[in-house]
Amino acid sequence: MTERLYYTDAYLATFDAAVLERADGGRRLYLDRTAFYPTSGGQPNDLGRLGGAPVIDVVDEGERIAHLLAEPVTADRVRGEVDWPRRFDHMQQHTGQHLLSAVILELFGWPTVSVHLGAGSSTLDLDVPVVSPEQLRRAEIRANEVVTENRPVTVSFEDADSAAPLRRPAGRGGMLRVVTIRELDRSACGGTHVRATGEIGPILIRKVDRVRKGARLEFLCGLRAVRRARADHDLLTRLGALLSAAPDDVPALVESRLAELKDALAARRGLEATVYGLRARELHQAAAPGPDGLRRVVVREARGPVESLRGLAQATLALPRAVFLGALAQPPTVVIATSADSGLDAGAALRAALGHVGGKGGGSPRLAQGTVPDASALERAIELLRHPGHGR
Repeated sequence: MTERLYYTDAYLATFDAAVLERADGGRRLYLDRTAFYPTSGGQPNDLGRLGGAPVIDVVDEGERIAHLLAEPVTADRVRGEVDWPRRFDHMQQHTGQHLLSAVILELFGWPTVSVHLGAGSSTLDLDVPVVSPEQLRRAEIRANEVVTENRPVTVSFEDADSAAPLRRPAGRGGMLRVVTIRELDRSACGGTHVRATGEIGPILIRKVDRVRKGARLEFLCGLRAVRRARADHDLLTRLGALLSAAPDDVPALVESRLAELKDALAARRGLEATVYGLRARELHQAAAPGPDGLRRVVVREARGPVESLRGLAQATLALPRAVFLGALAQPPTVVIATSADSGLDAGAALRAALGHVGGKGGGSPRLAQGTVPDASALERAIELLRHPGHGR
């Protein structure tokens, strides 16, 4: 059985211990005591060094804890050194999560149903379908108010029968480890925590996403929050420089530019439609009617975008007794359009031609598009569409 030193002193970063058992050639050690926290309760494991070897994982096996090492250790007694910056970061995130969950429950009555403390950011899932921006702001402000009050965070060991009230039911009997934030929260928890809320540092709520029937809130605490806020500010400053605007003016300016862009794109689409219409009429008039009275317009392009062919096809199908055949060399693509009075089904004609050349595609009776394996298949497909029934 491993004595868990972090249960009573989360600030213990170095310790000495006896090796009770080793496996995997000395790369997996079991100790009589440890300050290394194993992955548990949504909190990642500690890293550091044990007997001089890097610790790459810490695994909770119930009564004992396994320490996985990057290289073998053969000594019977070892010194452990916990990666303190990583440990303290986890302490800030975990206590910050307790505080934030308690504040959200206090303000809105929403329980936290699950927690994940990640390497870059942390999340908590709430039993509520929608969270408004205003509610996020209220929760963030209240949480940071509690941080600045520097309320004590204490750890106690209590019998499950007398430990109430807890924010969440423990779900088991016997002795519980209870983490308490004074006059705010009591939770059964085996994780590592700071001594007072002031050590959590700032709490930043980044966003909220819809997950299943609830909401997932992403947050950062301490130096993570500071680094993220700095990165966000730097990004906003850079955008301001690109737009020749103060950071506070960027949102309004971006909104204005997006409106201008939307208008410009609409105008461009109108001009393109006009150009396509003029060119389609010119090509249509230049194409001699076939024996069936249809004018077949054939257009070949070296490379994309295929949208230009589709635009010309759309304009052509509006003309009388018209068939449009477009070929794009790279990637090998064919487009066909037929006017309503042509008596032809573009989708059916294309599928028939593609079936002969190993292509794939489809579309409606008026407009269809497909791809073929290579240039020779493209030429064959165009020929089949120009002269239905030839070479079959």
